[in-house]
Amino acid sequence: MDLNLIWFILLGVLLAGYAILDGFDLGVGIIHPILGGEKERGLAIKAIGPLWDGNEVWLVTFGGALFAAFPEAYATILSAMYLPIMLLLFCLILRAVSIDFYSKVESRFWKLFWDCGFTISSLGATIVFGVAAGNLIQGFPIDERGTYTGDLIGLFTPYTLATGFLATTVFAMHGAMFLFLKTTGDVRERLKGWLWHTWGVFLIAYILVSMMTLIENEHVVDNIKQAPWAIPIVILNVLCVANIPRAIMAEKYAQAFASSSINIACLVGLYSVSTFPNMVYSTSESTSLDIYNAASSQGTLWLMCIIAMIGVPLIASYTAIVYWTFRHPVTES
Repeated sequence: MDLNLIWFILLGVLLAGYAILDGFDLGVGIIHPILGGEKERGLAIKAIGPLWDGNEVWLVTFGGALFAAFPEAYATILSAMYLPIMLLLFCLILRAVSIDFYSKVESRFWKLFWDCGFTISSLGATIVFGVAAGNLIQGFPIDERGTYTGDLIGLFTPYTLATGFLATTVFAMHGAMFLFLKTTGDVRERLKGWLWHTWGVFLIAYILVSMMTLIENEHVVDNIKQAPWAIPIVILNVLCVANIPRAIMAEKYAQAFASSSINIACLVGLYSVSTFPNMVYSTSESTSLDIYNAASSQGTLWLMCIIAMIGVPLIASYTAIVYWTFRHPVTES
């Protein structure tokens, strides 16, 4: 296994870690409007309050690692999706401000304003993530220098919109499960029904995107055929999706949340397998950017390995300590 492959795998691990951890707090924002009133919505924000900013460290680490390990791919992706990424940054900033400002003033209008900001920003960021993933799966028209030759409208195809919808349903389901585990009383009872609703909508989106991927993206199918070792990931993914309703029915909610987390990790894994070894799949006559022609020098990759051996355990330890400290359900007091 060479350094290029090691960094491709590490990027996948960072992306999966981010999607699992920030996925539930984005999901809490998406389902925020269905909560009963000001008191319940305040509990929801309180549930993710100590966690959401630490979760985003994984996204920052992923972006930094992509820039240092595969700068050509980083430049092409940013030039192709400049405006969506600016929209993503706006949503993430608005979400941070909404969470921090929500409890600063005891005013009904004030809290309603930041409720809207929290929901819109969470939904917007999730859709951008999903649309970006769809574009990376279907590929970009690029020239021989790796420059994106399409336009903004070209980023929004039926397939990429479908992946944006899938991301929204995955995070909404994940967020509903997390919030169910972190609350008690009326909020918990209200969320019980939404566990089923969000799973049902996710299942429809999951089947729809799976069919569209098989029909519209032949290179993805070819990659899966050439990687039989990826079949267990597909089987594990299906088993996790099927286990979620079984666990909810048996009132094993922690197991349902674990299945949802593994489902997200499997989706990231299948995305990685379907695009490997390409970082940016070219839909034009130009060569795709892969883990070799888009990579930094071997010296840089070695240096990054040393930094990662120091930094990743620190991030993992920090995450574990924060989650252990705030492991108990939230209450009004």
